[in-house]
Amino acid sequence: MEKRILGIILSLLGIAGLIYAGVNFMNGGEGTRNIKAIIFSGVLGAIFFFAGIGLIRNTKDKAT
Repeated sequence: MEKRILGIILSLLGIAGLIYAGVNFMNGGEGTRNIKAIIFSGVLGAIFFFAGIGLIRNTKDKAT
């Protein structure tokens, strides 16, 4: 059950990172600093999201 909860938390963090990257992209500020922030938050959000989904899918619940 703990792995499933960790997976949910990672998925939520990933979604937040992807939303932040999307909002940052749509606001469209100039400069390389903004592009780096978009790429960094997008990649980190995607890693967290897919790691969380993987934990949720691969964790088997045991009835006690």
